[in-house]
Amino acid sequence: MTGFININKASGVSSAREVSAVKKLTGQPCGHMGTLDPMASGVLPVGIGNACRLFDYFLTKRKTYLATFKFGVGYDTLDTTGTLVQSGGAVPSKEQIRNVLPAFVGDIMQVPPKYSAKNVGGKRGYALARAGVDFELQPKKVTIYSIELVSQKSDDEYDFRIECGGGTYIRSLCRDIAQTLTTCAAMSALVRERSGPFALSDSIGSSSLDRENINDYIIPADSVLPFERADVCGTEQKKLLNGLSVPTALGDGTYKIYLEDGQFYGLGVAESSRLKVKTKLC
Repeated sequence: MTGFININKASGVSSAREVSAVKKLTGQPCGHMGTLDPMASGVLPVGIGNACRLFDYFLTKRKTYLATFKFGVGYDTLDTTGTLVQSGGAVPSKEQIRNVLPAFVGDIMQVPPKYSAKNVGGKRGYALARAGVDFELQPKKVTIYSIELVSQKSDDEYDFRIECGGGTYIRSLCRDIAQTLTTCAAMSALVRERSGPFALSDSIGSSSLDRENINDYIIPADSVLPFERADVCGTEQKKLLNGLSVPTALGDGTYKIYLEDGQFYGLGVAESSRLKVKTKLC
């Protein structure tokens, strides 16, 4: 059993809990393809079995979020689940917000939240922050493809749709937009609508899964990998399965490798007219 289940994570539960639910039903090692904070909901792709080996590939894919920012307040966690540390800040207008959004599109430098899983001297940032340890995180480059002010949700809350690259912290984006507007803000809600090829419209809550229906929701790994097909057979197949490279007429790049019986074997890389297995999935 291998592939993916596109889980619609519920707000208030951890990503690890959702993975554990799938693992219990499948009896296979499982892992998520990019965590969501407990307060967040939405798309959480869970890899089953050897599909977990594709983690690095899916971690870098584009993601789309619907986020709610609450202006005029600040929290230590950068979201409203934490401790209130600022209040009484100005609430900007739609026009003021829209005027600053273009500055946040493209490659930008972003300081991750202290309350995050970032590694600091061998310890998680959130563990140090909870212990009251003073530390600083270095800014890192992230990519924002688009950010749209969707609507005003309440007197001090606005909804934004954000398309970004992997590793982006929406909480940090909220903080930085507010600072540009000389005020403060915190994220009060977050829904991941898309992660790479996985969409919210095609997801399922883990509470709806059981041993009888889970196979109906397993997505074959090759169906969500956007690479061309490379069929191998005979002597070439034997060499590839033994870890050797074989001659190929394919152009340089990554390919989905299929064996002579039609089975999807994994990913291979063609380079300088040679093909070699990169990631074995069966």
